[in-house]
Amino acid sequence: MLRALVVTNMYPSPARPALGSFVRDQVRALQQIDGLDVRLHAFAPGGVRGYAGAARELHRRFEGERFDVVHAHFGLTAWPALAVHADHRVVTLHGNDLYARRSRPVTVAALGRMDLVGVPTAAFAAEVPGAGTRRRVAILPCGVDVQRFRPLDRRAARERLGLDPQGRYVLFPYDPARAVKRVDRAEQLAGADAELLTLGSVSPEDVPTWVNAANAVVCPADWETFGLACIEALACDVPVLARPTGAHPEALRAIAGTHCGEWDLEAWRAALAPHLQADDPRIAGRARALEFSAPALAARVATAWRWLAEDGQPPPLYSPAEAPASSSRGASTS
Repeated sequence: MLRALVVTNMYPSPARPALGSFVRDQVRALQQIDGLDVRLHAFAPGGVRGYAGAARELHRRFEGERFDVVHAHFGLTAWPALAVHADHRVVTLHGNDLYARRSRPVTVAALGRMDLVGVPTAAFAAEVPGAGTRRRVAILPCGVDVQRFRPLDRRAARERLGLDPQGRYVLFPYDPARAVKRVDRAEQLAGADAELLTLGSVSPEDVPTWVNAANAVVCPADWETFGLACIEALACDVPVLARPTGAHPEALRAIAGTHCGEWDLEAWRAALAPHLQADDPRIAGRARALEFSAPALAARVATAWRWLAEDGQPPPLYSPAEAPASSSRGASTS
């Protein structure tokens, strides 16, 4: 039995129910895999005192125990996770830990203490110092809860939300206050042809209903580390338009009715138009989304843990020769 401890400051709480739901889904999926004994320690994000307090609590809670693997989610969390005895250490990076000016040096300093660094995409891996040379980096994204995100009757979804059954709705699946997500582009796209819906104040439990109520979901962000919202829409068979950043190009590849391209208002309007005209626009996206499900991607994590514990063959790793030309903060694709 492989014993693992997941340590994270990204986890839902009553105060922040949407925080790190994808980490929660991965932990739950890992706990269902035979041969794993997975425990969790989650703490609220905070400053230096918060991380120091987390280290003290981890030491107190797990004193005298030793794990095969301690796996931290978010770069800064790797430091308090060192308070627990472990044979091997993993950290999954999520974006701002590596990109934010204040977080980056602290995160990078922790990487040398890790046996494996997990990242959501190869484009992200390309930005990890030493990836594929002096540092092992594996593609270990968190996945989508495909039980929650599934096709629902569109008319029933609109009735539940008080929307016009015949309306034309475009969903911007983020908080519009997050500038990087580019609600301004979504507003331009909807224009006078559709009503723009946003998720800024929507309860996480209601998000699948909003996705299914929309004619299409639009993801025009400047950059994504992964892009769960796009894949959640695919899981609902709802049309998606997205910029080629994060996992969007891979997720949307060759799925009819989707659009993955650089921001061009006329091109995006042309791609959106058929979905606004259709009574119940749907695409065949769920099969692709299942490849990105929480259980499927948790299995990758389990493979990496077992490789570390058994000193066997490594999981698929990023290497410089595989580096894409694009960056997860400004990807482009043909």
